[in-house]
Amino acid sequence: MTFAQFTSYLEKLEATSSRLALIDILAQLFQQVEAKEIAKVAYLIQGRVGPFYEPIEMGMSEKLVAAAIAKAYGIEKEEVLKGYGRVGDLGLVAQRVSNKRQITSTELTVEEVFETLRAIAETSGKGTVEKKTTLLAGLLGKVDEIGAKHLVRIPLGSSRLGVGDPTLLDAFAQTKLGDRKRRKELEEAYNRTSDLGLIGQTLWQKGLQGVKKLDVAVGRPIRPELAERLPDAKTILVKFGGQAHVQYKYDGFRTELHKDGDHVRIFSRNLEETTAMLPELVEGVKKQVKAKSAILDAEALAFNPESDEFLPFQETTKRRRKYGVEEMAKKLPLKAFVFDIMYVDGKSLIDRPLQERMEVLKKVVSSDDILVPQSGEITASEERINNLFNDAITKGLEGLLVKRPDSKYEAGARNFNWVKLKRHSAGELKDTIDCVILGYIWGRGKRAKFGAGSLLVGVYDKEKDEFVTVSKIGTGLTDEEWKTIHARADKIKVEHRPARVNAILEPSVWIKPEIVIEVLADEITRSPIHTAGKEGKEAGYALRFPRLIKFREDKEPEDATTVKELTEMYQQQHKKD
Repeated sequence: MTFAQFTSYLEKLEATSSRLALIDILAQLFQQVEAKEIAKVAYLIQGRVGPFYEPIEMGMSEKLVAAAIAKAYGIEKEEVLKGYGRVGDLGLVAQRVSNKRQITSTELTVEEVFETLRAIAETSGKGTVEKKTTLLAGLLGKVDEIGAKHLVRIPLGSSRLGVGDPTLLDAFAQTKLGDRKRRKELEEAYNRTSDLGLIGQTLWQKGLQGVKKLDVAVGRPIRPELAERLPDAKTILVKFGGQAHVQYKYDGFRTELHKDGDHVRIFSRNLEETTAMLPELVEGVKKQVKAKSAILDAEALAFNPESDEFLPFQETTKRRRKYGVEEMAKKLPLKAFVFDIMYVDGKSLIDRPLQERMEVLKKVVSSDDILVPQSGEITASEERINNLFNDAITKGLEGLLVKRPDSKYEAGARNFNWVKLKRHSAGELKDTIDCVILGYIWGRGKRAKFGAGSLLVGVYDKEKDEFVTVSKIGTGLTDEEWKTIHARADKIKVEHRPARVNAILEPSVWIKPEIVIEVLADEITRSPIHTAGKEGKEAGYALRFPRLIKFREDKEPEDATTVKELTEMYQQQHKKD
């Protein structure tokens, strides 16, 4: 496939505001893609040159990309930067500049573009800046104006296609299985492998049976299992049939620990590799994991070594940094509470019962040091669960994770095999809600100088793979945070409502649904102007007196609270404990 053919479809994707149209356009594209190139096409649609978990970064700033545009088209870099200042999108600048000259050939292939972009990402050492600039300029000299626009956005990570992972899986299913509704047949393998390119390549080459054989592998993160909510111990025991497995719930950041001999890799909840940020956890895995290979699920928390007290989430997140790692590791050392094991010595454990996995965990992770094994306990006593819950609160923890003792590890699933039991205070919801910022309304009065005055936020409808509105938020941010969020939002603003957003309200500016925030509200109400849970003429759900608690950099937008969860919270909020 030529790059010109490919980007003609990207142009259609960018222009649509319908998710179903996205699937149809992608399916039309995929019908023309050969098996040898489907993985590369899938990655490029995501704006990448590999699966998300691979730590491959282009390493090109706006100034460096501007230099490549200038070099490709024989103009001054300052002229490019002036254009960028006017339109806020170097892709549009490249398109306008490119449009002024004739392209003699459009035979450049998707594979050639992919391999060159990959080479840019892998370039290091002496002369790196010049090499990267020259490689990108060389590509720009061989593409038309539409190609230039989309090509420039890839190294900048500023693609505006609005295509989520479920949408790509829908298009795979529509193309090769004849029906987008058969996405679920691909989803299980995706949750085990976290690699859309691998799913596409396997489907094209070996069909659905080949996809179903894809399994867990060390070095390839498993999409984490997530918990539902229930109000109290009695309800949980009834739901579980009388017995429950109980563990403390820690308010840190999720870490998936992979060991392959002496090689350790660590992945975040959203599949980003964080190994370099967490050197003590690497040493902990090497020292304490008594297996040649293993995959562990854990929660990392910062602690004060003088008082041996664990620190709040806001302090723990300071460890998510690329620079000054050693210094910060001394100030805020980490411990990882290991609560599950999914793989050991060449064998996947995800289909084994939780009780069996906990027995393996006890044998594999030794002692309490940097890694703290949390094998938990099984109980049939409501009183025991309540005592453990009160003990957790006394320790300053979030509460408990309560699990069905015979449950498998269901990668990427959120169901009632795992339930979180969290503290709450009178007059407030029993839990916070993770929302996605969908747009902002211009500020007035004092907030006029910040650009943004309030935020339109939504939750995730997993069944429809779309984001639906639930509230406007104007409280909980400091003056500095308003400025920061406006700057972040402007980098991902789009000209029209994104295809995966379902909304009645229109903000001043739409943005790509990427920024996740944690919100606390007094209650969930019904509202005709919000689309969360709205069916026909029935009112949707809305948040009463919402305020922002914190940003969730560790979560992808699809990890936000779902409509299903919101509905359950609405039903539970007025029940007496």
